[in-house]
Amino acid sequence: MNTTANATPEAGFSYSRPFFEDLVDQALAHARKLGATDAGADASEGCGLSVGVRRGQLESVERNRDKSLGVTVYIGQRRGNASTSDFSVQAVRQTVQAAYDIARFTAEDPVAGLPDAADIAPEASHRDLDLFHPWAVTSEEAARMALECEEAALKTHKRITNSEGAGVSAQQSHFFSAHTRGFRGGYASSRHSLSVAPIASLPGKHGEMQRDSWYSSERDAAHLATPAAVGRYAAERALSRLGARKIATTACPVLFESPLAAGLLGGFVQAVSGGALYRKSSFLLDSLGKPVFPSHIEILEDPFVPQGKGSSPFDDEGVRVAPRKVVEGGRVAGYFLSSYSARKLGMHTTGNAGGSHNLTLMSKRTRAGDDLPEMLRKLGTGLFVIELMGQGVNYVTGDYSRGASGFWVENGEIAYPVHEITIAGNLRTMFKGITAVGADAYGYGAKTVGSILVNRMTLAGS
Repeated sequence: MNTTANATPEAGFSYSRPFFEDLVDQALAHARKLGATDAGADASEGCGLSVGVRRGQLESVERNRDKSLGVTVYIGQRRGNASTSDFSVQAVRQTVQAAYDIARFTAEDPVAGLPDAADIAPEASHRDLDLFHPWAVTSEEAARMALECEEAALKTHKRITNSEGAGVSAQQSHFFSAHTRGFRGGYASSRHSLSVAPIASLPGKHGEMQRDSWYSSERDAAHLATPAAVGRYAAERALSRLGARKIATTACPVLFESPLAAGLLGGFVQAVSGGALYRKSSFLLDSLGKPVFPSHIEILEDPFVPQGKGSSPFDDEGVRVAPRKVVEGGRVAGYFLSSYSARKLGMHTTGNAGGSHNLTLMSKRTRAGDDLPEMLRKLGTGLFVIELMGQGVNYVTGDYSRGASGFWVENGEIAYPVHEITIAGNLRTMFKGITAVGADAYGYGAKTVGSILVNRMTLAGS
């Protein structure tokens, strides 16, 4: 499905692509008239439906629709930015004037400016990545799906006694952006989801209760997991946590479940992103070309995955993007840089204004049979983590300390669930201590990674 031609009112939007092109051109023309050296503008619109249910009853129905025009003006190396949700000619001119006035009174920044013309992705090169699949679901249909999902969870076992609710969301947006260095481009995209959070409990006056959740999220609603499957799996996760114990403080190997392993990958991305590097607020300063992971680890970035949640034909500045290896043989092969952060570092943009694209972390040691049971056998005796709490990560030092819940594993088999523990270490040593990556890869947003086994961490328990 074409991601640009379908940005029309017929696709559920109020504004067409040609309207946005004209709006952006108006803004750029007025910026030039005022005397701006360079300028950029971005027009966007988003709309959607979110429905929530709880305990068999409809709890919320929300429809959202928003629009925005953002304008950036440069006077030499002074930058100003302003935005509006009013698309009238007068409002556009006032917004450009506001951005221009801000630039006039802003201090010069020697590296400020639009990307170099040589880095711009030509409009003819913009790929159709199949990102736009509008879902014409009604609030009644969405409510039925959410109720079915919650009911499936509640019927899984008599110990599923309550629910924090289930929800269905259908969202879509489109934009058009252009600037005076020659970039013009935009596309439509969609993201839809289904989720539920059941509660399991044990009988008795002081009966234990455990909560868990699961969800399915896709560009195309036709690819969502069935409500019954999401509900049952969420319930099974909650049931598995009943009878959780505390454990004594110890040091042992830790296996991160696949969705949590994506968080470790996210920690690496943050540490080697331009903003953290030029501010010197990263524990991985000057790591380019150096070993950060074991030699069997590789990280790939691919902006062109069809329907990928991190896919785009260009970055937020209109700079060309391309598949690349970010980590090769355990060594950092590339940072995540925008034009601005690259100039601050005396380097070249990597096409990552707006963040990373689709990332995959893999190990050369991984075999097809390395599913979760096999990863538990590799763990041997230690902790299998399925939930992390808190934000205890210091990206300046790499120190890592998070509340955790999961399962104690003995001789490769789950022995019992555990809770109220803290796992601690340092990301630098944790990355180096990755001994295995599972074949149980789970696409968590724009990051795909199997479960990750770290050879040793400290567990603070009772």
